[in-house]
Amino acid sequence: MGSVERPDLRGPIVTVKNDAGMLTDRKPRKALLLAEFLRSDQDGDLDLPQDGRLRAASASIEAALTAGKRPALQQACTRFLETAAEFYRVTATPVRVLAARPLRSREGGWATELFGDYHPRTRVIRVWMRTAIRKQVTSYGTFLSTLCHEFCHHLDYECFRYPDSWHTRGFYERAAALYHHSRGTPMKRLFWIAMPDGRWRIDWPRTNRGS
Repeated sequence: MGSVERPDLRGPIVTVKNDAGMLTDRKPRKALLLAEFLRSDQDGDLDLPQDGRLRAASASIEAALTAGKRPALQQACTRFLETAAEFYRVTATPVRVLAARPLRSREGGWATELFGDYHPRTRVIRVWMRTAIRKQVTSYGTFLSTLCHEFCHHLDYECFRYPDSWHTRGFYERAAALYHHSRGTPMKRLFWIAMPDGRWRIDWPRTNRGS
């Protein structure tokens, strides 16, 4: 199914990386949105296929990345997203595979790299396949994680019917479940650090240790 405009929704939801790590979004102030935010935050479960369809599709992504060929990677990502959309019974989302990640410098000397984004109005996912500075092909794990992350934004709207797609603890857990299943790696429990402003940050040392 093709892309359809949804003018009631906001602009692109971006995935960036910087020294601050992966943070949750701030809670909405409106009561109705807050209730939905908390529902997303508390629900880390995601149904997963009981067969190897997503693993097979992700293997094609790995092969295309290794070859460094953008057309082949575009085709592999399209196949992966179509396979996932079929399982979750949602609209297939178009994908654009782009070259080097945009680098955004901020006052104070720190910068962020844009890894991917999802546009709710058009349902388009964009992912970048090369690093911002050295223009090297990104690692398979990073690329697949970004693709799964953006697809989970799509699921928030079309499967879970949230009015918005927030970076909540539940969202990160759903995205991690899809990533590890698709890659065929053991699921890691995410550990969290409470921030002074009410947000949460993933505690990567504890998460990687598993305790």
